[in-house]
Amino acid sequence: MSEVVIEDLVVEYHRGGYPIRPLDGFSARVPAGQLTVLLGPSGCGKTTLLSCLSGIQRPASGTIVVGDTTVTALDAQGLTAYRRSTVGVVFQAFNLVPSLSAQENIMVPLRSAGTRRLAARARATELLEMVGLSDRGDHRPGSLSGGQMQRVAIARALALDPPLIVADEPTANLDHVQVEVVLRILRSLTKRGSTVLISTHDQRLLPLADQVIDMAPHQPSGLTPVVKVTLAIGEMLFGEGDVGDRLYRVESGQIALSRGGAPIGTANAGEVFGEMAPVFSLTRSATAIATEATSLTGYTAKAFRSEFGGDALRQLVGRWG
Repeated sequence: MSEVVIEDLVVEYHRGGYPIRPLDGFSARVPAGQLTVLLGPSGCGKTTLLSCLSGIQRPASGTIVVGDTTVTALDAQGLTAYRRSTVGVVFQAFNLVPSLSAQENIMVPLRSAGTRRLAARARATELLEMVGLSDRGDHRPGSLSGGQMQRVAIARALALDPPLIVADEPTANLDHVQVEVVLRILRSLTKRGSTVLISTHDQRLLPLADQVIDMAPHQPSGLTPVVKVTLAIGEMLFGEGDVGDRLYRVESGQIALSRGGAPIGTANAGEVFGEMAPVFSLTRSATAIATEATSLTGYTAKAFRSEFGGDALRQLVGRWG
């Protein structure tokens, strides 16, 4: 069994010339042999964290320790060995090879690790039985349901019996009946001694968890309800991925909004923008930059509702970041 310790993790990348930090000083401890749920909306860093834990993505700083292995200190060769022996990944999109049968998909990591064909086939048969798909081993992904493909993906992640299993939104594409089967399998993995981390926004997973880590951004306590902001030309108000705690009304000047480096609109004098993040506790979905000297008033969602009324806020929701 492997305890997971994450300390001061920072992940940074650039989009449209601006730095984005989906994780900024994130720390957590995941006990060995337990099922932990990472809960939060899209954009809060859940998938990024799992990518770091699985050795697919390197953080800018901070440490990840899984069992006795400091993952963030491994070189390329060490990361390859870590991914092979320590962590199994269940992808949201399944990532099965379309031309291979269910059994052959499960055999892929075994064969890559040097397991002989007969032994790999026997292990795949064992895992298919464990996930309730003994009669689907010769079926290709195209003839399987979403729930069945997810079960094959889980079996593939277990092929080399890793002590850590990470699953990214494993129920996102499944109906109610399929969800129940997949959740039962994921819960059972801890009985085998595995440490399991699941990222999700699906509240149905919470009763299964030994621990829930809420990754949704939170407003700072004591946030001033209304503030005045002045920007020079070219100055950024907020960027994609930032914590969103206010919506803004342009008093004078102009704000250009972009997503992924592509323009999506402008906010001019008298217009309000940026309401999605503070209303729904999301991170920013757009970048806002002054195209000229600009004055704004920033409101918390509660302050805006108090001053302009709930109808005014509802009419705004859905516009920009």
